[in-house]
Amino acid sequence: MSVKDVPADAVSASSSGLDPEISPEYAAIQVKRVAKERGLSQEKVESLVKKYTTGRGLGFIGESTVNVVKLNLALDELK
Repeated sequence: MSVKDVPADAVSASSSGLDPEISPEYAAIQVKRVAKERGLSQEKVESLVKKYTTGRGLGFIGESTVNVVKLNLALDELK
């Protein structure tokens, strides 16, 4: 992965480091690590990332995001 492939939110998180939403690109970078740490398949984690990804507002405004809070709660339920 080159520097140009790194999503902006991967290097510019909020001051608390606890962002309620991240880009789908940033989430995709973390899928392998999350799957390994939680003992899940990458496919299962990818499926949940997709489920908690919202589209642009009104179909054309803003960017798609992944709701990290809901995603983590769903991952926790799989224990």
